[in-house]
Parts: sequence; C-alpha cells; structure tokens
Amino acid sequence: MPVRRSSLIRPLVIIAAVAASSLYAIAQQPPSPSRVRGTIEAVDGDMLAVKSRSGEDFKLRMAGDMQVVGIVKISLADIKVGSFLGTTTVPGPDGGANAIEVHVFPENMRGTGEGSRPFDLRPNSTMTNATVAESVVSNEGHVLTVKYKDGEKKVVVSPDTPVVTYVPADKSELKPGAKVIAFIKKLPDGSFEANRVSVGLNGLTPPM
Repeated sequence: MPVRRSSLIRPLVIIAAVAASSLYAIAQQPPSPSRVRGTIEAVDGDMLAVKSRSGEDFKLRMAGDMQVVGIVKISLADIKVGSFLGTTTVPGPDGGANAIEVHVFPENMRGTGEGSRPFDLRPNSTMTNATVAESVVSNEGHVLTVKYKDGEKKVVVSPDTPVVTYVPADKSELKPGAKVIAFIKKLPDGSFEANRVSVGLNGLTPPM
C-alpha cells in the first residue's frame, strides 16, 4: 500500500516548527553577563553579594582558584613609550578616539588581550590593548600612538581621564564597600561563579 506523501511531510513540518520556536526562544533570552561592575555588599564564606552599577543584585560564588588583583591610581606621567596598556575610547567630535580610562599593565601582564574590539563600558566604546609607540603633548592633553598586532590607533588622553594600574592583592581586600569588577561565568544550575576579580584599593572605583 503506497505511503501518502502528506503523511510524511506533516511530521517534518511539526518538527521544523518546534525547532524554530526553540531557536527563537533562545535568541530572545538576554545574554549572560561576562563581568559585573559594582560594590560588594556582603561576604559569606565563598559567596560575594554584589550590587551592580545598574542596581542589579548578584550572588557570586568565588572559584577555588579565583585570581584577585588590585587597582590603584597613577599619574598620566607614568605612561611611557613602551608601556603596554589598555584604554577604553569613544569617538570624539572630530572622529578621533577619546580615552575615558587608561589602565597600564605591569610587565608580567604584557600582551594581555592585545588588539582592539567593541567594549561594554559605554555605548560605542572600544577597548584597545596595545603598546605605546609615541606620546605627544597637545592642547587637548596627551596624544598616544598605540600599536597592536593588527594595527595602530591615536588616542587622546585628557588631564581628567582616570589612569590606573594593577597591583598584587588577595581575598582580604574583598569586603563590604569595595568596588569591584568580577569576571564571571554562568554555571549549569543558573548560578554565577567568579574566576577573577579586580578590586579598587583605597576606595577607588575601577574605571574600566
């Protein structure tokens, strides 16, 4: 007895519709954050309670091998030719790149994330990790020419742009009131685990 074509097609259509519906639902889910910027509200064992800068509450489990680094303020004069740094920039009115923060890496972190990519600090912001090839003082501030493996960029750093660097720190700095940037991943049970935390020392808010 011949099999009717419609009896074969109908299940395939249903399967395709279910798959499309599932993909649409996944696409509509907000992406999991990869970092949380905020203030520590409480520490309970290996759990950090952090209120993000946007007002959200996060419970973060500290990974056993979690890295903690301190962030301290330095001077614009501490940026030298040859320094390896990261800077968040936004487009200036003349189309240039204006720095809204600069963080200088210590030598043992040279090469970290080298390159230039979109960033989530502000709308239309870009993160560039590169080596300073030239530093020129202008009426607007310092103009840094930074070079990375795929190109170069001129960055304007005004006198009021926050400039910071990394220093050694440990979990004892993670206490209520501390300003942090926690790098996190979402676990299968829906909770969040922090595997690296940058903490502002002496009341500093990490600017990146």
